[in-house]
Amino acid sequence: MLTGAGISAESGLSTFRDNGGLWEQHSVYDVATPEAFARNQELVLRFYNERRRQLQEAEPNPAHRLLASLEERFRVTVVTQNVDNLHERGGSSNVIHLHGELTKARSSGYPDLVYDIGYRDINPGDTCERGAQLRPHIVWFGEEVPMLAAAADVVSTADHLLIVGTSLQVYPAAGLVHEVGLDVPITVIDPGEPASVSRANVIRKGASEGLADWIAQL
Repeated sequence: MLTGAGISAESGLSTFRDNGGLWEQHSVYDVATPEAFARNQELVLRFYNERRRQLQEAEPNPAHRLLASLEERFRVTVVTQNVDNLHERGGSSNVIHLHGELTKARSSGYPDLVYDIGYRDINPGDTCERGAQLRPHIVWFGEEVPMLAAAADVVSTADHLLIVGTSLQVYPAAGLVHEVGLDVPITVIDPGEPASVSRANVIRKGASEGLADWIAQL
């Protein structure tokens, strides 16, 4: 399955798509690009420290728990565009994070050096073991998506593609829908009008309500 911001929104977490390109009143170009980090490291680190603290207070909602419950009956892999850990905290055991994870930091000079930091802050002067500044383990605009190939492999072998809480407007993640087999059913649960999925069964409801309805019909 593929999930997006709509499922986390029910836990009180907002995204830049909610308000005309702003994310918690910041332009994404000020907090979500490599150029922004180079230009104002302190602002970018503070922004993600605040998001991490916000995440610590958030709780998985019924949609997260409903998705996790599907593992009792099916082999489930969650491919998420979200950087929070609410899927894991909600009980999902196999999650691929396309856009990184808030609870991890990585070296700005050596991308393979990634650290679990939980909900702790990253501050200027915090470095990896090789002396490079730590940064959020987030895929910013203009950066490659390292987990995209793994996600494409999962989608290409799926028996059913379930899409929850995403309008399929963010690429390259939105392109994953084209990896699914032509005979594989696609279900989209989102109150908006999803793009690029003309053959999908669309349930125009919020994540928790729509999932509850869909699961009741399985």
